[in-house]
Order: sequence, then structure tokens, then C-alpha cells
Amino acid sequence: MLPPPFLVIGDEVHEAGARLRVEDRSTGEHLSDVVTATHAQAEDAVVVAETAFEASRALSGAARRRILRNIGRGLVEHRDRLARIICAEAGKPISLAKAEVDRAIVTVGLASEETTRHKGEVLALDISDATAMYSGHHVRVPRGPVLGITPFNFPLNLVAHKLAPAIACGASLVLKPAPQTPLTALVLAEIVRASGGPPGLFTVLPCENDVAERLVRDDRLRTLAFTGSAEVGWRLKAIAGKKHVVLELGGNAAAIVHEDAPSLALAAQLVCGSAFNYAGQVCIKTQRVYVHRPIAERFMSEIVQRASLYAPQDPRDELATMGPMVSEAHAERVEAWVGEALEAGAVPLVAGRREGSRMPAIVLRIDGAGKGLAVVDEEVFGPVLTVHVYDTWIDALRLAGDTRYGLQASVFTDSVSRVREAFAKLAVGTLVVNDAASVRVDSMPYGGTRDSGMGREGVRWAMEEMSEVKAMVVRG
Repeated sequence: MLPPPFLVIGDEVHEAGARLRVEDRSTGEHLSDVVTATHAQAEDAVVVAETAFEASRALSGAARRRILRNIGRGLVEHRDRLARIICAEAGKPISLAKAEVDRAIVTVGLASEETTRHKGEVLALDISDATAMYSGHHVRVPRGPVLGITPFNFPLNLVAHKLAPAIACGASLVLKPAPQTPLTALVLAEIVRASGGPPGLFTVLPCENDVAERLVRDDRLRTLAFTGSAEVGWRLKAIAGKKHVVLELGGNAAAIVHEDAPSLALAAQLVCGSAFNYAGQVCIKTQRVYVHRPIAERFMSEIVQRASLYAPQDPRDELATMGPMVSEAHAERVEAWVGEALEAGAVPLVAGRREGSRMPAIVLRIDGAGKGLAVVDEEVFGPVLTVHVYDTWIDALRLAGDTRYGLQASVFTDSVSRVREAFAKLAVGTLVVNDAASVRVDSMPYGGTRDSGMGREGVRWAMEEMSEVKAMVVRG
């Protein structure tokens, strides 16, 4: 089931350097040791990526489409294997792991379709008598090799969102996977090696942070595509030098539930799924919910009824939606933040005891804004939901928007005018209407504002980030 314990540089596998222990998140069982890259091997990876870039940029759109379709077929062939590895190394419930593989297949398919669309346009240069003799056009060309850094929570699809656009626009990719979940990326490397692409098109480089920072500083890698925490992302941007930087960072997404919501029961179901699936380890999970006072007691009753059904289970169970958190240390942090809120007067509507890395669903009612509490101000990245009551729509928008993050938010209302006002006033990358903030369709532009990042992912949008405009002007 598992890939060999090697790091991958281009089409070669290498065994050298220290070993990284990868464990089953649910049982603690040793899954595999993965060799980490030395500084010398990081240099080798950059050289290989440069060579692969020159070969990749010269390919026709049809050739790149063929490579991506072959990768898509490989993902289909290895679907169950990949899902089992994701379930084990990420602790993701198997049903959600299978859904992640299916999304990656869609992501690669979208990229294959974009290979022949991502071109340019004719330029209107005859804008005055002085320039009447000129014509021209522009195309988009890849900037250069891409450095991707990905987190543990989506070890396949978040890699696909960097790999597939890179291939589609003619670039190579060097990937540093999360230390908790390198095995999925190594299996993907096997699939890419069999796709018929240039050697070194995709390099997987598990490594320590000092080696990763050496790659971030290397100007030969022309784009940095990072997904992870705000603290790490902004620090890497500061040392990235001349690179074009795309940051998909964290959030503490809000949901507003107004009295004219189409269905309180459905809203509660969607909010709870968003807050607690995969133990809340999703950057666009619903963390804060603001509910209109006239419906507050009814809505909280619906929330309590549903949240009480969420409990950590064996992630291999096909019916499980919550498994362990990625580590006991992460669970302890969440527990400490909940304790801080309780000491400040938060009322536990749903609570339970932590057992190791297993954290129960927790719902806290907090009077007022809750400013200064980590469960409100920061990204919990765990199964915690805070509930606040508001009196007017303006109050709701103010409370929901009073955060340094700006990734996604949601509103539940039947009013077109309220939706338009929320869209105008909430500083987020995406506003979701009558569904949870954790909706992401893999073709949409995805990213945030403020501390939630810069730039956009989503295949077509990522291709633009990884490429630049090149123009031709012709006289006569």
C-alpha cells in the first residue's frame, strides 16, 4: 500500500539524510520512514526542476493535456490506495479521504481542459494616428519552476491544485509536503513519473524547515505557492526575494443566520458539518456563527441536537465523519483555548473530554463579540463552534467582519438586498449564500484577503499566478 521510503528528485529516487517517521494518526502505528532531503539534494532538485521547466515550456498544449489526462487515469487507478493512505497518515475519515481523491481527479481534469485555452489575445494598438501602423498580440508564458508547500489536511488535492496548473501552463513543480503526510505526495510522484511527462516535472522533497527556507530564498524557483498558517506564510513571503508569491492561509469563518433563513434545520445541519467534519481541521470551516435574536433559541436547539451527534470515531469506519486531530499537541492547544473561553464566561452548549488526540465537538455560547478570546480571534483549526446573538443585520455584519482574517464567510437569508450588502461589506475572498462557509468548488477562484493571504488558486486562476504576459508588437 505504501510508497518506498525515499525522497524523489525528478525521476530518480534517493536515499540519504535523516529519516522522518510517519505514523497512523488514529493508532500511533508506524507506517513508514521517509528520507528527508539535505541541502545538497535541494540544490539537485532545483537543477532538475530548471531542466524540466525548459522541456515542459516547449510542449504543445495538446502534449500537456495528454500528460494531465494520464495523471488523471493514474489517480482513478490508485483511488482506493490513495484514500487508505490519506486516512492513515492524515487521520481523515475514509469517506472524506475518498472524496478528496475524487476532487483531485476533477482538479487534474480541469487543468487538462485549460491547457489549450490559456493563451492570450490580440492587442488593439492602432489607438491613434501615431500608432496606426502597429498590430500585436500577447500570450501568457510560465514564469519558471514553481515551489509548492502544502499542509497535512488535504495531502492530495491541495498538492493537485499546485501541480496540475503548473503542468497546464508549462512549468515544473518542486513540492515540500507536510511532514505529517508525505506518503500521499510520494504516491502521486509515482503516478506523474508514469504519465509520459519530461523527467523532473514533479519533484517531491520532504525536508526540514531550514532546507525549505533555502528553497524559498532561491530565485531560480520563480513562484512560491504556499498553503498553511498565516504566521508561516507571511514569514516565507518576507524571505522569498524576487519570487511571485501566492499565499492561501488560515481563517476563522463566520456564518450569519438571519430570521428569514430558508430553513433553520438545514442551516444548523450545514454549519455543524462545516464546523466538525474532519475534527474541524479545514481552513474554511465555520468557526463563528451569529444568529438573529428572534430565532436564537430555536437555532441553538437545532445546533445542540446535531453537534451532540459528532464524536471522534475510527476513521476507517465508512460512516465516520470525525477522527483524531493530527496530533495530541494540536488537541491540547484547542483544549486550552476552550478553557480560556470558559473562564471568561462562555457557556458550553455541547462539550466533552479530550482523550489524547481525540477532541469532541464543542459549542460555546459567547455573549457579545468575544474579542480577546482565541476561539474567536484566532484560527482554531479544531472542532469548536462559537455562537453569538445579534439584534440587527448591521450588527451581524460588523461582528462577522471584526477579524484580521478574510478567507470565506456565509449568510443564511432569503433577502437579496441583505446578500448584496453582505457581499459589499464583508472583506472575504468568497461569500457563500445559504450554505456553509466551507464550500469550495475546485474551478472557482479561491483565496483570501488580509491575514488570509494573497493571490488566488483554482486551476485557471492558479495558471495566471504561475505565468506572466509576454507581448509582441509588429510594424506594418
